[in-house]
Amino acid sequence: MDMEVEHRRLADLIHTQADAHSQPRFLVAIAGIPGSGKTTTAEAIVNHLNQSTTSRAAILSMDGFHLSRAALDEFPDPASAHARRGAPWTFDVSRFVAFIRQLRTWADEIPLAIPYSETWSSAEMLYAPSFDHQSKDPVENGLTITPDASIIIIEGNYLLLDDPGWRELAGLVDYRVFVDTDPQEARGRLAARHLRAGIEKTLEDGYRRVDSNDYLNGISIRERLLAPDIVVNNGTAVEI
Repeated sequence: MDMEVEHRRLADLIHTQADAHSQPRFLVAIAGIPGSGKTTTAEAIVNHLNQSTTSRAAILSMDGFHLSRAALDEFPDPASAHARRGAPWTFDVSRFVAFIRQLRTWADEIPLAIPYSETWSSAEMLYAPSFDHQSKDPVENGLTITPDASIIIIEGNYLLLDDPGWRELAGLVDYRVFVDTDPQEARGRLAARHLRAGIEKTLEDGYRRVDSNDYLNGISIRERLLAPDIVVNNGTAVEI
């Protein structure tokens, strides 16, 4: 299936759900295993919503809540912490959950502003950390969510993880999407990505890196998945 068509269909579905929602803002979690295409899906949905509807959509990635490299250096086994960066325990999960609670309160209590009016006070805006892939570290207040955003897409691997510290997240959003894919297909995509990015010099080394971290994380995500509202699998969306 043409993924652009599918992304547009998902955007329309989310817009319909948001219109029927009783609160002024609609929070959507998009989760998936590493290499599933969840980030691409989230970005495409936001683009479609902003181009084709009167709603204003914003995106928030959980990547900004990675523990910094300096924090990983303080682990009992720093080498292992750096090698497994991206695993659930290498995120500041307590801070992330606290931020999503804050986002939920902000979404329900701050009046919805006219789209793109750009006349807001700092008290009306919400600031979140982003992630700088060059420095490989979070950037404090690198992302601003403005009060004209009526649909907020949150994307990340562990948003639907049934694990202590993480499981509360699913109940803080209004709609849950899981982007599924065959683990071996995701493994191949990730290995090729490592090669293209210059992280590894050979495809074999790329696979070795994936198998020691991302592939293990993907297995955990699939085994401990909280029920989503919809699953996107190989270009086909199936409502639960």
